[in-house]
Amino acid sequence: MKVMKFGGTSVGTPQRMKDVTKLVTKSGEPVFVVLSAMSGTTNSLVEISDYLYKKNPDGANEVINNLEQKYLRHVEELYSTEEMKQATREFLQSEFNYLRSFTKELFTSFEEKSIVAQGEMMSTNMVVNYMKEQGINACLLNALDFMRTDKNSEPDPVYIREKLNALLEQNEDVQVYVTQGFICRNAYGEVDNLQRGGSDYTASLIGAAINAEEIQIWTDIDGMHNNDPRVVEKTQPVHQLHFEEAAELAYFGAKILHPTCVQPAKYAGIPVRLLNTMAPDAEGTTISNATEYGKIKAVAAKDNIIAIKIKSSRMLLATGFLRKVFEIFESYQTPIDMVCTSEVGVSMSIDNSSHLGEIVDELKKYGTVTVDTGMCVVCVVGDLDWSNIGFETRVLDAMKDIPVRMVSYGGSNYNISFLIREEDKRRALQSLSDTLFKD
Repeated sequence: MKVMKFGGTSVGTPQRMKDVTKLVTKSGEPVFVVLSAMSGTTNSLVEISDYLYKKNPDGANEVINNLEQKYLRHVEELYSTEEMKQATREFLQSEFNYLRSFTKELFTSFEEKSIVAQGEMMSTNMVVNYMKEQGINACLLNALDFMRTDKNSEPDPVYIREKLNALLEQNEDVQVYVTQGFICRNAYGEVDNLQRGGSDYTASLIGAAINAEEIQIWTDIDGMHNNDPRVVEKTQPVHQLHFEEAAELAYFGAKILHPTCVQPAKYAGIPVRLLNTMAPDAEGTTISNATEYGKIKAVAAKDNIIAIKIKSSRMLLATGFLRKVFEIFESYQTPIDMVCTSEVGVSMSIDNSSHLGEIVDELKKYGTVTVDTGMCVVCVVGDLDWSNIGFETRVLDAMKDIPVRMVSYGGSNYNISFLIREEDKRRALQSLSDTLFKD
């Protein structure tokens, strides 16, 4: 069985819901579908919560009423029979009455999570009702019945597998199973959410729990390219990535899954495919544990990087120096991205400047500090194992005319990173693209 996840824009209008239905039933094989809330709904639910925190029930009710009218208009467009229209209206009325009930009670973060969860509840019910109207054997499985986190707020895979497979056994011979993404219960039975990655995480956890054949993530983004087509000419789609390659690209804001979201799939050895709802016949990008040996896959870049260099003669042969430096960044909860060391100094890059002043003040206790802003990290991703003779030479050759502040190579078998000035980014990316992907 395949797991198919669709985001908010994929179910954002009645027509999109119809399109999703065609996609999930196209093969005729049983599928497990994970849906997000309709686009814009979660923002409205958060706004309702904000009014309730501020003890403004009138403001909350106005947002609730506007959202309800939007959904009722969708009902008229989505269904063709009066019977299904009426059934869905009654369901939505109970949902919005439930939201209104919070305007009369004490409001805390627990209530907010219950409110935000209703977006997924409404989208899944509406889609399943449409499928049933079309004669499709569809079943709605409530995520709150099987998706749970433990006391550390991490998913409980044993619980999820047991509960979900029991539900599947109770609902055999169903063509389309539908559930909500993002929402769950915590270890205490309260409504909660998966925090990182949302619905993508749900799809990955379900795929691992049912030993799915494949996990498909459907978006309205045209897959992965070997560079940003807005910056570099003649980009090409990336058809296959190793999970580690995908993780490297995720840091650079590539339109790709967060590494945490695909961990369950990675450990279970289940491939993940990124597909485009606007081009459903396109191959998309497959992420798996397979490595395409000897191949460079993509180039990505990240702006707004800060380089910090601390130089100190006391560092020479001094044990504990790096620990003291790293503890300063840790105390201000500022992750370090790249690190280069010499006998008398260390250079680091960060992408969070919120505590830059305090960090620099602390570092000055140990040496002379230099800060460079307006920097950019450019990353080349692929099979870059050190045994692949000549690969790093090709990459360095492409960068021969670009001033490079730092180079990171050897920390991973899948990337080489360069710290350069933002003003040199476009030139560097184009040169790398021309050199590495000219074939």
